[in-house]
Amino acid sequence: MGSLNRINLDKLMETSEAMKRDPGKAVKTTRVEGEWLLDVDSGPQFRAVISADGGEFILEADQPKPLGGGGSRPSPIHYCLYGIAACTAATFATIAASEGIRLRKMRVVIENKINFSRPLGLSDEPIVEGVNLEIFVDTDAGDEDIERLKKLTMERCPAIYCVTNPIKMELSVNKATE
Repeated sequence: MGSLNRINLDKLMETSEAMKRDPGKAVKTTRVEGEWLLDVDSGPQFRAVISADGGEFILEADQPKPLGGGGSRPSPIHYCLYGIAACTAATFATIAASEGIRLRKMRVVIENKINFSRPLGLSDEPIVEGVNLEIFVDTDAGDEDIERLKKLTMERCPAIYCVTNPIKMELSVNKATE
């Protein structure tokens, strides 16, 4: 099969077949462990080391200045939107590749409006009014194919699922021991 749209179709098929034989292989745990940086006066407020197949990567975030940060790094919401955009692009490209549809170029634009009055304890207004996500694609695929890819992307994208479906969320706060 080879590769199409920077998707390794041989690996994708191998993974799919392994999951068909053993559905337990479809469940993976993703973990992020980070630290709020209290001992510095500037730079990012939060840092995490993320492990991936290619090694470890450092991600840093900083609140915007109006929320008491320095604005020196992307905000947590930037990372959230980035995650949605990247996951949507990956899902769209993977589905297109698995259907033999070649993409010459793809660009994703995502934006939202945030009402900070609730995080500041000033109102009960919704924090996020909505998310606008657009994919611009250069392909020979017809409109019906593109519409089908859009529908399948909406159904299969993990990030879209996370923001459009209630997911059980637990928060525990524990006193650290030295």
